[in-house]
Amino acid sequence: MRVSVIGCGHLGIPHAAAMAELGHEVIGVDVDQAKVDRLNVGECPIYEAGLPELLARHTASGRLRFTTSIREAADFAELHFIGVGTPIDADGRSYDTGQVYGAIRQLAPHLNRPCTIVGKSTVTVGTTNQVTALAQRLAPAGDRVDVVWNPEFLREGHAVQDTLRPDRLIAGLTTAEAEKAIRAVYAPILAAGVPLFVTDPQTAELAKGAANTFLGLKISYINAVADMCEAVGGDVSQIVEILGIDPRIGNSGMKPGIGYGGGCLPKDVRAFTASARQLGADQAATLLRAAEVINESRTDVALGLITRALGDRPINGARVTVWGAAFKPGTNDVRESPALALAQALQQAGATVTIHDPQAVATAMVRNPEFDYTDDLPASLDGATIVVLATEWPEYQQSSPHDLVDRPASPLLVDCRTTLDPEPWRAAGWTVHQLGRPGK
Repeated sequence: MRVSVIGCGHLGIPHAAAMAELGHEVIGVDVDQAKVDRLNVGECPIYEAGLPELLARHTASGRLRFTTSIREAADFAELHFIGVGTPIDADGRSYDTGQVYGAIRQLAPHLNRPCTIVGKSTVTVGTTNQVTALAQRLAPAGDRVDVVWNPEFLREGHAVQDTLRPDRLIAGLTTAEAEKAIRAVYAPILAAGVPLFVTDPQTAELAKGAANTFLGLKISYINAVADMCEAVGGDVSQIVEILGIDPRIGNSGMKPGIGYGGGCLPKDVRAFTASARQLGADQAATLLRAAEVINESRTDVALGLITRALGDRPINGARVTVWGAAFKPGTNDVRESPALALAQALQQAGATVTIHDPQAVATAMVRNPEFDYTDDLPASLDGATIVVLATEWPEYQQSSPHDLVDRPASPLLVDCRTTLDPEPWRAAGWTVHQLGRPGK
């Protein structure tokens, strides 16, 4: 098929490259000419495992190209994916869908023949019906334009894998032609046995919010348990193992630490909580808000652990090395990063902060230029009073404490992600503190 992908960010670029990998002819659309120029020569402006190779291969083959002209995309494609951003609105509780409606207003007047618009962006319930009415009113093709909501379930750092080999596909639609188009564009994925859930639009819209909110609940739950362990000297890592044995629970996603961040999970939990309140599901809203409150408190919890680790040494004046800037490993995305939130709290308490990250130094410097940064792991420890692990990159788990022990002024490590095996570090002379785990 000939497809377009409108919006080339953390969602759109992997999706466009993956559609080319499936055999489609793809045109990506973005308003940023400099980004489009980079993409057209195979340069990837975001970090995702496997994406640079995929992008370079398919831009070189001619199967994938990018443009700033939405009219060119309308003339070219028979199916249009909408992957623009839906950030949290000014009220802090709902989605700003301005870019979605803006894309439809620009695209629809050029739709002169039957086609399918497929929304990927996360939106408020009811958006699909409104977008359908708008598109059909503005398009010369009228009601021959179908709209499907096909929410993405990508994990940043795994976006290519999750697009090409998802665990499920959801399509909220109202016509047989729309279902036919969805089955055609995803034919290779469906042939591999991936289930397709064909639903009404409102079910598809709710499904994305429900999935991300459940992940937020799970993370907040285990963080609450970690706080209880901290209070009595219990070991949260053992509790995760014990809970994970139960097939009704499982341990996936139960990683105690400093909370969830990124461009999706925080806003989706907020918006889903607001939707529950608006729909009159007050008990659901209370439950969801509790998860938010726990997540919002994680910076203070981590700061408390760091304070206890320092003992009689004050944070004010301390030189703190923070390992991690990205909100999670596998990406250079720093939106709502717990690591940067903790770095800000440390600086406000009087510490001098140096940040290391394997991939996100450049993006973090744009958002938080007030910190010192380095991409040299051993050098990041020079003169450090304390090292704080804030993003669970494998580079930190795989680093040898014997190679690093002579670098900091004091080999003191606070693992805020409870991700390291502390024993090799302790054997090398480090003092290690972890959230929800006993021992020094």
